[in-house]
Amino acid sequence: MDGDGDGGKRITRYSDFVKVHELLLTASGLPQSLHFQLFQKLTSETFDGGAHFAIEPTSDGRQRRLLLTSSDFMAKESQVFLVDHAWTFRLSDAYKQLQEVSGLAERMAALMCVDIDLNSNVEEAEEVVDGISHQNGTKLSVFEAMESEIQAAKENGDGAVRWLELEELDIDDDTFLSLDLSSRFPGLLALSLCGNKLENVEIIAREVTKFEQLRALWLNNNPVVKNCDSQLENRVLQGLPRLEIYNSHFTAKFGAWALGFCGGVYGKENPGSIHEGDHQLESVSSLDLSNRCIHNLISKAFSPVELPSLSYLNIRGNPMEQNSVAVLLEVLKEFPCLQSLEVDVPGPLGESAIDILESLPKLSELNGVNASKILDTGKHVIDSVLQPRLPEWTAEEPVTDRIISAMWLYLMTYRLADEEKIDETSVWYVMDELGSALRHNDEPNFRVAPFLFMPEGNLASAVSFSILWPTQNVQKGDECTRDFLFGIGEDKQRSARLSAWFHTPQNYFIKEYEKHCQKLQSKSLISPSVQSSATRSIHHTDGSPLRVYTDLPHVEEFLTRSEFVIISEPKDADIVWTSTQVDEDMKKAAGITDQQYINQFPFEACLVMKHHLAETVHKAYGSPEWLQPTYNLETHLSQLIGDYYVRKRDGLDNLWILKPWNMARTIDTTVTDNLSCIIRHMETGPKICQKYIEHPALFNGKKFDLRYIVLVRSINPLEIFLSDVFWVRLANNQYSLDKHSFFEYETHFTVMNYRGRFSHKNTPEFVTEFEQEHQVKWSEIHLRVRTMIRSVFEAAAAVHPDMHSPKSRAIYGVDVMLDTSFRPKLLEVTYCPDCTRACKYDTEALVGGEIKGRDFFNDVFGCLFLNETTHVSPL
Repeated sequence: MDGDGDGGKRITRYSDFVKVHELLLTASGLPQSLHFQLFQKLTSETFDGGAHFAIEPTSDGRQRRLLLTSSDFMAKESQVFLVDHAWTFRLSDAYKQLQEVSGLAERMAALMCVDIDLNSNVEEAEEVVDGISHQNGTKLSVFEAMESEIQAAKENGDGAVRWLELEELDIDDDTFLSLDLSSRFPGLLALSLCGNKLENVEIIAREVTKFEQLRALWLNNNPVVKNCDSQLENRVLQGLPRLEIYNSHFTAKFGAWALGFCGGVYGKENPGSIHEGDHQLESVSSLDLSNRCIHNLISKAFSPVELPSLSYLNIRGNPMEQNSVAVLLEVLKEFPCLQSLEVDVPGPLGESAIDILESLPKLSELNGVNASKILDTGKHVIDSVLQPRLPEWTAEEPVTDRIISAMWLYLMTYRLADEEKIDETSVWYVMDELGSALRHNDEPNFRVAPFLFMPEGNLASAVSFSILWPTQNVQKGDECTRDFLFGIGEDKQRSARLSAWFHTPQNYFIKEYEKHCQKLQSKSLISPSVQSSATRSIHHTDGSPLRVYTDLPHVEEFLTRSEFVIISEPKDADIVWTSTQVDEDMKKAAGITDQQYINQFPFEACLVMKHHLAETVHKAYGSPEWLQPTYNLETHLSQLIGDYYVRKRDGLDNLWILKPWNMARTIDTTVTDNLSCIIRHMETGPKICQKYIEHPALFNGKKFDLRYIVLVRSINPLEIFLSDVFWVRLANNQYSLDKHSFFEYETHFTVMNYRGRFSHKNTPEFVTEFEQEHQVKWSEIHLRVRTMIRSVFEAAAAVHPDMHSPKSRAIYGVDVMLDTSFRPKLLEVTYCPDCTRACKYDTEALVGGEIKGRDFFNDVFGCLFLNETTHVSPL
């Protein structure tokens, strides 16, 4: 380095590079043998990946992959490559940057493969419904289509049409009646009327049930199916006793024809005949029965006798609730050639992949994974090669919106830190086209790590890159892959976290969610009986004032009562009132003893840490209506994913809010409806994920919450008081559920006094105006809030009785939001809340007259230490 490394001179020597970047090199995991090569490429800004790799689109054009092209062979840990960052941002700035930075949206759209029109080739594409295909082109009339079918039957057989497709021909009820199909085609085995305009249940049912030999009927994408499906289905199944397939699902009468259709025996070219002989399925080796709505798999046709050659079977997506696990396993065991099975796990064969393999020892493959590998790894829940999540959009959706949705499949993250502190919000970045083409593999051949190069030896000069190197020997033409979850095993919920990038088995997560709900429903708390106060006021026998040590300026300034005196040494204090955690180390360092009063309760983390608060409430009450569904992502990710899938299935809103365990002032808090976004946020530190209150009560169109101050004298018996001072916190912008607004802090968050514009609203004015706006009585809302707050502290007292300490007194902030029914929802409980507003503004109590801001801490200390109740009320 020219200079001493701190004066802004560029690093030129390898020894200086290692000295400055020692921790970063260790953290990256880059082998030491590649450190010098990295130094050379960083200092010369050498980006030579293009000479070694090629990017090519996948067959569907929805992803890209990276191939080694430079040589016949690249040895393990032989080279390191620099990967540039195409986009670096903080999340709150993402949408704005895409709109304002020239060329950024276009580049990101191309990199993420969302710059194409998904529907651009629809007119030329071949559509397939359940194996029935047709080309879109010049549309035939219905009569031309029928004539074409008749002619084909004459040319290829006996002239009898047994398979008839009249799809997307604009056939309405009157036209359908006029066709008189049953007279023209009496021997039909399969009829498809997909995509027409059929509406009348009576007409459709009467006409189709005239085909006595019909085995398959497809009415998909007709209004009658959308509006009257169950009614029509009942009529059809009653009138067609031989029908085996109805709208792609198997009927209860399915047999050899339906199995043959799925096994490729029967189709338009070979529809079969009315008098088909036995053993038509003996040559079938592969059978895909997935998503056929099969309730009972066991039949005469589905047997080893009829399917002696069956080696591959897919029965995913079928309930099969009429068959026990034991019966199904017993039947499958009898198929002599069955080697590969696909089935939901958990599902109709049980909840354990290992149990299935032990019951079916002939299987060599389960869900596309080698059976011996499953047994070796001991994984009970496995899936086939997972299908990637690909972003979906409409042609009208702006490119920026497509990118915001797709970016969670590509983003990586880091958080900056210097000697002073760590950044409160993470930096997200997208690697350049080469880096972003690296797809996932559980057994990758490359590794990627972020690297912060400081060319002048300090953080101010830092430039972020990613570094890429082979971790296996790679052959020319091989795809280059990385592990998206490097270093994360099942102990950190690896399989569940893969749901950010892949379609993982929904059944598993839904069952985990259902078990979670059942567990919560079994909880109920018997409220502690109300006991008379046992806490006595504190005083010196000689009448001298109580000595108070504090590191809080507001207490020092506004605690002016003669009964208290501020001192500078904590060891000499009767009362230690501090904003920092008083643990054993601090007690020892400051000389604090067990005889002094402290403004903290032992184990109060059960209230003031967001994940512990939810856990405390869940243990006490299960799921009270005042706590939104809440998940600790570090322990309950599977249950959250299940909840997300159930809401999506049931058409419910799916907006969630992510909060760090222990950050205040909405730092690092995100609102999203994107499951990948939720999961990826686990990379930025421990989070809870809570169902967002999508429809809160509003004040003049703006979101708000309420901050209450709770004073706690004792946990056992529970003695708590609610300060008459509470205040409203208003968002600055009008509330909106527009997706773009999720990036607007001043729309979705209410804590404005630490950033941006802040407008104070006097509480009595707010209450009066709120009552007028919504025609409600605040006294009724206030009563519900009081009841809820009491319940929160009762839960803590019951679940954590070790919180009690006779030498503890404390105040907590309790943040509350109202929904559109004006029911309170608990947001969080805060230790040592900021009481600036309480001290700064005079206000009117809703009952009891004027409250002077300068007396706030006089009243607090009077309640906690002198047993007074000025401007507080017992809960």
